[in-house]
Amino acid sequence: MTATAGWPEAPEALPSPVVDNHCHLDHRAYSKGVEGGLLIPVDEALDRAAAVNVTRVVQVGCDLEGSRWAVDTAAAYPSVVAAVALHPNEAPALAAAGELDAALAEIDRLAASGDHVRAVGETGLDYFRTGADGREAQHASFREHVRIAKRHDKTLVIHDRDAHDDVLSILDDEGVPERTVMHCFSGDAELARQCVERGAYLSFAGTVTFKNAENLREALRVTPADRILVETDAPFLTPTPHRGRPNASFLIPLTVRFMAGIAGFSVDELCRTIDENTDRAFGGAWARRT
Repeated sequence: MTATAGWPEAPEALPSPVVDNHCHLDHRAYSKGVEGGLLIPVDEALDRAAAVNVTRVVQVGCDLEGSRWAVDTAAAYPSVVAAVALHPNEAPALAAAGELDAALAEIDRLAASGDHVRAVGETGLDYFRTGADGREAQHASFREHVRIAKRHDKTLVIHDRDAHDDVLSILDDEGVPERTVMHCFSGDAELARQCVERGAYLSFAGTVTFKNAENLREALRVTPADRILVETDAPFLTPTPHRGRPNASFLIPLTVRFMAGIAGFSVDELCRTIDENTDRAFGGAWARRT
């Protein structure tokens, strides 16, 4: 398959299928030197991923428009399932406009719209981009997302940036849903242990390949095999050696091969483990793209 201008070449295909458990197919990617950014059409994105044995994806919403798009896309493509939510950075502005409750009610409706909606996320807390004045709204939004996930028996997908203690505190207070995924895990080995103790799956992105991310590699080493997931967070967090270029599901093999070496698995063993874990994490298998 030929490379689209501006995108890295596809890596060698994986020996067994895996799932990109967190991507944003609707997000306009960025690339230095490419005016206006890039966007891979859904069919092409899924075909390019399937060609390297990334045969299923979880499309994640971050606002109402994106969540509706995720639901519609999952309904149209059997190899895609949807996650719906308001990103924590959306909550303060919605609260200030008096629109947070109505937006959360719409997320609740979308979460109940069918089996192709498997998760509520990405929700959580983000103290990197939102200051102290926005934390109350983030906390309220996160709590309601936890309740929505539990109400509809959906997987909770958590965004946690610089807010580890408060994320765990709210989870403990609300009660951890049966299936919880720590999206783009960003902590150290101790946080990994605490999340696993609460029954969470830890999803590793291309960041685990970065030179300055030894904390993530230590976290991966202590994560039980049955709790490991992989994701792109595409178009962001592109793995080495393509850091700084746009990311897409077809680059997952780079991250998986790196993770296998750190975690002490063969590549095939880790692929099979991730695939099985994803089925459990998202409430059962769904169709593959072939």
